Amino acid sequence: MNSWDMAVGRAQERLAAAPALRAVADEEGREFALWDLAACAEGELGEPVDPAAIGPAEEARLRARLGESGREWPGGELYRRRYWLLGDARPDAPTGPAVPVGTVAVDNWTRGAGQLAVSSLYLRPDARGRGLAAAALDRVYRAATAEGLSGYRLEADWAWPRAVRYYLRRGLWVRSWKHTIGLTRMPQLPPYQVREEQDRLVLLVADRPSGAPSGEVWTPLLAAGREGRWLRLDETAAYRQADGWVHDYARSTLALHLALAGRPLVRGPQWWAEAWRWSDGGEPEGLAHRIEQFERFGRRRGADDRTSAPPGAALPGAALPGVALPAPAHRPGAVAP
Repeated sequence: MNSWDMAVGRAQERLAAAPALRAVADEEGREFALWDLAACAEGELGEPVDPAAIGPAEEARLRARLGESGREWPGGELYRRRYWLLGDARPDAPTGPAVPVGTVAVDNWTRGAGQLAVSSLYLRPDARGRGLAAAALDRVYRAATAEGLSGYRLEADWAWPRAVRYYLRRGLWVRSWKHTIGLTRMPQLPPYQVREEQDRLVLLVADRPSGAPSGEVWTPLLAAGREGRWLRLDETAAYRQADGWVHDYARSTLALHLALAGRPLVRGPQWWAEAWRWSDGGEPEGLAHRIEQFERFGRRRGADDRTSAPPGAALPGAALPGVALPAPAHRPGAVAP
């Protein structure tokens, strides 16, 4: 067993001992699978479902409608540890013992850069708005960094913009958009904000310069505005001097904020002609290219066409599509703030 595997094991022990989490027992595996199914039904079909009310007939109906993303992955449970999120059975009468109100799972090995991988984050609708999902993500982050790991990463399905917006509000950075939207929280990445200033979206990072008074100083890195129907993307000197993860992820992060705000993603025809180069992450045109692919995916499955027409006035400014796409084996769940 290598040192990272040992660190993951210790992080899992920290999570299992957390007061607001409880490891899923072997005999609770089917119940956890139904909560996962409820997350998919809400996220992809727009059908809020009470996990406790899913009987055999309803389960068969939902799995048939969800197709590949509604499959069970029982073998995959050997490779991750599942937890119940605990809360009050009735938020208006918090007097009884804590009961399961949500789910989260953490892989038993690291993903790139020595990170924990989070999946199946879901809260029952009546448990939302209490900060339970945010607290669970914070616990995963603390457990990872306490054992020398580089935070966590998770995948958000393209079809679930509500979850994507939630993760961005939590300050997660965007690392990729190859198959799903990959997000991360790492100690190497500072807190960031995206503000609207003079009809531009500006990405700023928190800094604490030596000798500065207590508190954070926000330094702008990138600013995105509109030139007609095209994007204008300006770099600051601070961005050009940045290196490492901030430099790599700042453009992807601002690009996703632009898409969700309905802002342009393409700087012009010459940039669109090269958009496929950033299909995994990076320049905003790469995100526009992926959105164009996934929109087409709903009509004609799986084309990867580098010669498609530029999105013109419609796609620069398009929001994330709402089509249902193949979900990863471990789904992120329909998180609400």
